[in-house]
Amino acid sequence: MTVIVQEVAFDPGRVLSGFAAAGAGAVVSFTGVVRGAGGLTGMEIEHYPGMTERAIVAMVDQATGRWALSGALVIHRHGRLAPGEPIMMVVTAAPHRVAAFEAAEFLMDYLKSRAPFWKKELGPDGASWVAAIEEDEAALKRW
Repeated sequence: MTVIVQEVAFDPGRVLSGFAAAGAGAVVSFTGVVRGAGGLTGMEIEHYPGMTERAIVAMVDQATGRWALSGALVIHRHGRLAPGEPIMMVVTAAPHRVAAFEAAEFLMDYLKSRAPFWKKELGPDGASWVAAIEEDEAALKRW
């Protein structure tokens, strides 16, 4: 199980092709990218080193135990990102597809709503902090 929080860009295809999990019958991946809709010109993501990684590791550990994963990887970027750039990636592997899909969704919901990142959207009118979205909070209730 691997958790990486980094500033530098990553290539999702290369990451996925290098991912290996013994005994896996299914591998699920998701990559989140910076949207460019609504005039968004970029995003700044802040975090507290150490605290962020520990929080994400705890959720990966929970997912691993709950779905008997044979592998998991979470990459999340911080710093300034442009539209179209990958923000994060979740890869899960399990003996069967349902477990891999559910664990990936669980981790994506957690990262969106509970991982200790602070996000600021940048646009032609300035910058604004991203607030919690009710739909994202509701998604956590199913877990």
